[in-house]
Amino acid sequence: MYNAIKIFKNQLKFSLRGLGGIFFVLLFFGINSYQACAQTLDTYLQTAAKNNPKLKSAYAQFDAAMQKAPQVSSLPDPSLTMSAFGQMIETRIGKQEAKFSLMQMFPWFGTLQAKEDASVLMAEAKFQNYLNLRNELFFNIKSVYAELYALDKTIQLKEENLKILDSYRELSLSRFKSGNAPMVNVIKVDIKREAAITEIKLLEEMMKPLETQFNLMLNREPEIAVQVQDTLLFKKPEILLNSEDLFKNHPSVIGLEKQKESYEMQQIVAQKEGLPMLGLGIDYSIISKRTDANPEMNGQDAIMPMLTVTLPIFRKKYNAAKKEAAFMASSMEQEQEVQKNELQSAYEMAVYNLNKAEQLIGLYEKQLVSSKQANKLLVSGFSNATIDFEEVLQMNQDILMLQTQKVEAIKNGFTAQAKLDYLMVQ
Repeated sequence: MYNAIKIFKNQLKFSLRGLGGIFFVLLFFGINSYQACAQTLDTYLQTAAKNNPKLKSAYAQFDAAMQKAPQVSSLPDPSLTMSAFGQMIETRIGKQEAKFSLMQMFPWFGTLQAKEDASVLMAEAKFQNYLNLRNELFFNIKSVYAELYALDKTIQLKEENLKILDSYRELSLSRFKSGNAPMVNVIKVDIKREAAITEIKLLEEMMKPLETQFNLMLNREPEIAVQVQDTLLFKKPEILLNSEDLFKNHPSVIGLEKQKESYEMQQIVAQKEGLPMLGLGIDYSIISKRTDANPEMNGQDAIMPMLTVTLPIFRKKYNAAKKEAAFMASSMEQEQEVQKNELQSAYEMAVYNLNKAEQLIGLYEKQLVSSKQANKLLVSGFSNATIDFEEVLQMNQDILMLQTQKVEAIKNGFTAQAKLDYLMVQ
């Protein structure tokens, strides 16, 4: 564990040379690439990683935690005592005019190193927390991006359907004028058109809060337009025999592990602080010469080395500190198990949602092919006065429903893929 701590400290020293470098490394290794995604989404993720205030706060906490190590690993400040005598103290070799005492206390061997190691481990936990928050942010951005895609596509489909309804109205009106169909068919189309216009308007109004949410995650102006790609693709998940091993390197799990190790190190700190502290010092006395006699070493200043040892006899505070650290280490271990279980559960659900989306997209594509063929036959039959117009409207509504369901399935599949990217990040 000591070697791991030293390696991490060296890595952190290198990383802290510039935020630009660490962000480059994080983005290079942290953003799971979508081969079919447009470049704009990757650009949005990079912007969020640099500008999101929550991420900046988490990274600042990591920076602050790194400043703890030099504080706890330093020796106590030495003490300097100066005293002068109002009335001179007579000694054999002269009058003692002043005395200076310098003392430096030293904690028990290994105490400072243990404190530094505990602090570095806690700083690494903060860093893992930053990574986890960054990955959560990427997932949230992808989820809202998918919502915007689905909304935009649905509006396009409803606008195309509105044009189809316009053509149906012209057809119904033409057949009414020729005396081959009742006026009620035109009224039915008008009802559908009004509903379609209202739905389009409501969907367009929904774009605004979604774009605002998206822009705020990037910490930019809420009214900036969001460019959404034309197609979202996702890949089928691989079958993993032992998916539990996926999460041992997840930042949230590693962060809890580092906290546990830090508390275990704090137990060692508490044990060592219960051992004596050693103090080394020196006394320097200024002596004036005697004028009434000339003894050996007359007027020579006195230097006296000193050794001090603390006596930690009040053990309650040390024992309580050890127990506190042990309880916290146990708590982190249990938290780790909880986190692994939650990740496992989320993983299983994400895989299910991804498979479900893939199967539904295949189903809707087949149904759309058949429905469009049936729709052509129904329109032709209505033109020849062999099919009731209600069947034409119903089939058109069915096609629109299948198209919007397919868009929804694509959105859900992309979101499930984004969830897997978050869960399986290493």
